[in-house]
Amino acid sequence: MGRGKKYQPEQVVNLLRQIEVAVANGKTTALACKEAGIVEQTDFRWRKEYGGLQVDQAKRLKGLEQENSKLKRLVANLSLDNLALKNFASGNF
Repeated sequence: MGRGKKYQPEQVVNLLRQIEVAVANGKTTALACKEAGIVEQTDFRWRKEYGGLQVDQAKRLKGLEQENSKLKRLVANLSLDNLALKNFASGNF
């Protein structure tokens, strides 16, 4: 797969399992990663984030991360609105 390709969480978990099986069967991590179409650095990063998760857990994790990001943006926007209203109310505009 090409550089910058976005993988779905279930694809990541499946590729990690594929690499684990290949390594267990005697292949090097580098070769297993190459056959899976990723580099070792990606494998390391994914294992850090997804290591030990089942497919449904990985999907849920990504969904929660997206929801958390949206909520953080909402809080930031509300904080800015609140600050603007305070400045307006105190005559600092």
